[in-house]
Amino acid sequence: MIHCSTSEERVNMISQMLAQPTHGLVSQLSRTHQVSRQTLYRWSAIGRKALEEALGKKALPMKQTTSVATLVLTTLIETHASYRGIQTSLRRMHGIEISLGKIAGLVKEAGQRAQDWMEQQQAGTARVLALDEQYSSQRGKAYLNVIDVHSGQVWATVPPVEVDGDSWTALLWYVREQGIRSLSTVSDGGRAIQEALSHVQGQEQHQRDVWHLFHVAAQVQGRLDRAVKTEQDRLLVIQRQAERTAAGKRTRGRPPKATLSQQQALLAQMEYVADGVRYLCQHVHTVLEVVVLNADRVLTSEQRQGEMEAALDLLDEVAPLATPALQKQIELLAKQLRLALPQTLLFARQLDALQEQAARILGPEAVALLAWAWMRRAVLGPSSKALLQNIPSLWRAEASRLLAGWDQAVRASSAVENWHSIVRPHLAVHRTLSAGMLALLAVWHNHRIAPRGLHEGLSPLQRTDSNVPEGDWLAALGYSALAA
Repeated sequence: MIHCSTSEERVNMISQMLAQPTHGLVSQLSRTHQVSRQTLYRWSAIGRKALEEALGKKALPMKQTTSVATLVLTTLIETHASYRGIQTSLRRMHGIEISLGKIAGLVKEAGQRAQDWMEQQQAGTARVLALDEQYSSQRGKAYLNVIDVHSGQVWATVPPVEVDGDSWTALLWYVREQGIRSLSTVSDGGRAIQEALSHVQGQEQHQRDVWHLFHVAAQVQGRLDRAVKTEQDRLLVIQRQAERTAAGKRTRGRPPKATLSQQQALLAQMEYVADGVRYLCQHVHTVLEVVVLNADRVLTSEQRQGEMEAALDLLDEVAPLATPALQKQIELLAKQLRLALPQTLLFARQLDALQEQAARILGPEAVALLAWAWMRRAVLGPSSKALLQNIPSLWRAEASRLLAGWDQAVRASSAVENWHSIVRPHLAVHRTLSAGMLALLAVWHNHRIAPRGLHEGLSPLQRTDSNVPEGDWLAALGYSALAA
């Protein structure tokens, strides 16, 4: 819509807005000339662009050593950009005009190269694999991921498929065909994964993720604590009503359903249940630590299982004391812990032989002392390697194997959760990810050098195989690396 103001008036308004306007200038111009603020801002943008063109401002030149494909792929992966965002970025920062179709074509070609690269991955040693699904916007479908627990390397990732045993079985067979041998696996205990493992390799070497069980326990504990808080608030109301009645005053609101003594008894019982479940959950948490000391001895997997079974029996005894709704929650928690118990203690059974050998050579007291030090390695170390320097030289050979075993113990599928956090921003931008896009992300992640932390200066590829030289993910796909 063309405003009735003259061109001289518009030039005057635009000049004032471009010349470092004071606070409230736009509102004042809008009222004076009966022009909306949006129109004033649009005129200002047009005027600024006209001045830049008139004064001969040039777009930033693109470096000769950098290809358009490299810029497109770097912007896509590093900044989680959409295709339109890439188009705008290249135009404004590099003066490159490129169509959305061209961008899509470059990404598709790179995705095919990335898929070919993923199919050539190999591992020289047996690996511990983390398995998990990341649900998509398509109902009943999810991205299936296989990640190396110790290095974080992505071995396989596929676009949304049905979450069932057949899909996981096909993916696990694909990983095997690549020559990747599985030492053991870890997951959150999903039914589809369990079914696939029973067909491919059996579940004897499958670890149940302990943090998912801790999360269920925390949810039940939270419900119990909220129930206690509700009964405490109700007790205060009943006390106020009783005080008004004793003073001969008229009570307010509805009459309470319980007497003061009844409410106090109910609250005491609810607090007993909540405290009991809290103690038992904390005990379960302690028993499922990598190292557990009791009376100057390191607990074996058999002893841990006995402690877990005792805790579950006590949970069964506490449950009937709760209200019907909370009783079901406690029973559900006990059921999940009991079903997961054999697979939850797999890491402890794998440590038994190592700890028994160390106890024969060094003695149980020495193993307990090493366990005590390892549990406090953040203060004494801060790493196991540094901790060894303070250990008697006669112990170091055996202590080195023992500490390495504790360091490498697998209780959780955190590695695959880390991969989900990388995929999630791209899902938010693109809504769905193709096999090529997933492969691009995997190649980028596998070559990415950790800037800090325990693995500082190493990529997942280098953590899997120390002989792998440092390389750029774009170079691995046949593109020139982005110039510094």
